[in-house]
Amino acid sequence: MRTRYANLARTRALDPEHDYLAIYQTMLRYEFPWDMKLGLNLAFNRSFSIPAIAAVHTATGELTERTQKRIDDTGLLMYEMVLNGFDQPRGRDALRRVNQIHRPYDIPDDDFRYVLGCLVVVPTRWLQQYGWRRPCCHERQATYLFYRELGRRMGVTDIPDSYEAFSAWFDAHDAAHLKPNDDAATIERGTRDLMLTRIPKPLAPLGNALVSAMYDAPLRRATQVETPAWPIRAGLHLALKARARLQRWFGAPRTTPLFADGITTKTYPDGYDINQLGPQQDRPTNPAAPAQPGYGG
Repeated sequence: MRTRYANLARTRALDPEHDYLAIYQTMLRYEFPWDMKLGLNLAFNRSFSIPAIAAVHTATGELTERTQKRIDDTGLLMYEMVLNGFDQPRGRDALRRVNQIHRPYDIPDDDFRYVLGCLVVVPTRWLQQYGWRRPCCHERQATYLFYRELGRRMGVTDIPDSYEAFSAWFDAHDAAHLKPNDDAATIERGTRDLMLTRIPKPLAPLGNALVSAMYDAPLRRATQVETPAWPIRAGLHLALKARARLQRWFGAPRTTPLFADGITTKTYPDGYDINQLGPQQDRPTNPAAPAQPGYGG
């Protein structure tokens, strides 16, 4: 049992202000890999569901006509920044590409702040409810600081000054703006297949109901998803709680980090060039670098 908390002990010995990247990497790659990936999926689903943001995405067709590619591109750019930070070449290239993709659009800072808030708050709350342990204060702070730095490097202003402040801002913005809208419903139908891959194969017949049960009531309303029957919701809750207890009692720290062999996706089975990710019309005109097999260190 002592080794189960070894990563937590190392995290608590670090300073989140200076070591936020190492702490966040540990959360994703060692402590909560499945939960963090699922939490980030839920965060992106929510960020696409605000009416103004959903309208932009349906207009571009990236999430409705090129769904798998758009999902893969988003995940690759995000994971490259997490795995490499913002100052190493691959992380720097990913951040540059993110800024290039968004540059043609007149996106209000509130929308950028909301997307960042989804990435900070949604996965953290998932861990608080269903992780094998609750994230500690260092981990909450490191999560906030990573995305605050991402926001600053994207030119986003007035980012709340703490995890708690960002969480409060997120809840207020969510309550005011997450409203039922057809664009969000269209995107949810297009992206649902990704969430279905998170369902264990024996439960595949209940897949759609279980995915809907992972959404909270405001997200279901915004995306016009029917509320699953209470036995499905209760069963999912109990199963996730049982999984957390089994991991806590019988699990062991992961020894091989997530993405140790590279990031693999359906769209790029032979590797990818960071500078070529994203919408076709926004691709940079520089000569393409050789395709990379994934995480480059």
